[in-house]
Order: sequence, then C-alpha cells, then structure tokens
Amino acid sequence: MKLLSIILGLLLIIAFVSAQDSTEETFAARPTYPCGSHSCDYGHVCRTHGNECGCVPHNNCEVTLKFKFIGSWVDGSCGKTYTQYDVIIQNGLNRNIKDIYIGSDYTLRLRDHNSIWNIVRLPNGVLTLPSYQQSINAGASYTFGFIIEGTQRPNLRILAVTFF
Repeated sequence: MKLLSIILGLLLIIAFVSAQDSTEETFAARPTYPCGSHSCDYGHVCRTHGNECGCVPHNNCEVTLKFKFIGSWVDGSCGKTYTQYDVIIQNGLNRNIKDIYIGSDYTLRLRDHNSIWNIVRLPNGVLTLPSYQQSINAGASYTFGFIIEGTQRPNLRILAVTFF
C-alpha cells in the first residue's frame, strides 16, 4: 500500500510538472507553420499569391499588427484585473488580403468566449478573418479586439497571408 502511494505521488508530480511546461510554451517552441508543400520556421510568414507561396522573414512582411491599449479595470465581483486591446491589421501592399492567420500563445487568456470580436478563433487557437470580412483592401486596415485576464499584452504573430 505504501509503494502504491509513492507511485501515485510521483505520477501526480510528473503530471503537474508537464502541465506547467506546456503552459510556459513560447512561440519558439511551437512547430513550423505549413506553407504549400513545405513549412515556415518561427520568425517567418507564409505569403501566398496565386499558386506561389513562400516563407518571408517576419520583418519583411508588408502586413503588420499594431496593438492599441483601450483600458484595464478590476472586476469588483471577483477581484480579477481585465484589459481590453484592439489589434489593427495593416495591409501595406498594393494587393488585397484574402486570408490571414495569426498565431497566439498562452498569453491570450480571454476573459470568456465572448470576449473577442471581429475575428474568429479556430479550435487550434489560430485567429482568422470572420466570414463577413472577406478581404482587407490594399493599403487598408482591419481592427479586431478582445478582453484578457491580467494586463500582459498577448503575443500574437502573423503565420500566413494569402493575397488575391
């Protein structure tokens, strides 16, 4: 019986440590992102136009994300701090964006499932345009927003962009 208790205790410790390791995952530890018949490494964006796709360094991508802090507050009923951000997707190219995929990590801790708007969060956590926003015109921008638990600005990065 004592041996069983020790084994169960060790399994509990292993499970706890494993859960913490996955919670502290960063983008650098994430797998590559598919881009046609190959994959883009961390720090690159899959850029597709027509049938041509390729990986470009993130800082060479003409599509950018700009964060706008809206405000923070403490919910009196639970004592938790919440923060609202808007994110502006800016299309710096002379082509319309057809699709965009934005990656997130553990820092995107939404207050609840209704605390994100003007963007769709896929089951894998990737963000993409909603069906009613079929493109982002050349030189234009599109804004989405969310409310997170805490004050740390979430880590978001563009994974892939498809142009018309």
